[in-house]
Amino acid sequence: MAGRDEETLQDLSLLGNQKTKYLDQYSPEVLEPIDNLHSGRDYFVKFNCPEFTSLCPKTGQPDFATIYISYIPDKKIVESKSLKLYLFSFRNHGDFHEDCVNTIMDDLIKVLAPRYVEVWGKFTPRGGLSIDPYCNFGKPGTKYEQMAEHRLMNHDMYPEKVDNR
Repeated sequence: MAGRDEETLQDLSLLGNQKTKYLDQYSPEVLEPIDNLHSGRDYFVKFNCPEFTSLCPKTGQPDFATIYISYIPDKKIVESKSLKLYLFSFRNHGDFHEDCVNTIMDDLIKVLAPRYVEVWGKFTPRGGLSIDPYCNFGKPGTKYEQMAEHRLMNHDMYPEKVDNR
């Protein structure tokens, strides 16, 4: 089984760094890709971020969400601490819910060039209304593009019971 050595980890600057700075302004440059040692197979990677915060661009009021990110990597995977810091960088970022999830997806596409990625934001209600935007992307001209279309058309057909927000 292939493992990681110092050479494969040399470009990581955040993992193990005791002087990590928690950026509170939108910072896509903090995302760190690393080589996918299993690029010969399809597999899903799923991240759940139950403490995502951003700001309403008009009122400045805080918005809270759980952000779900699932992707099928190609040549690169994202280092999880860098993803955590990236998501934290939205804390003082003013954007609508729909913009946040699309921005997250676009940034991951730019950094990772995944085969497939989806981002789902489940925002807590404000004013009695919750908003749960979902977006996805499949590499054009591949089965992943067809997968993205299918998952989008069938997304959330069976919504969960909402009693914990």
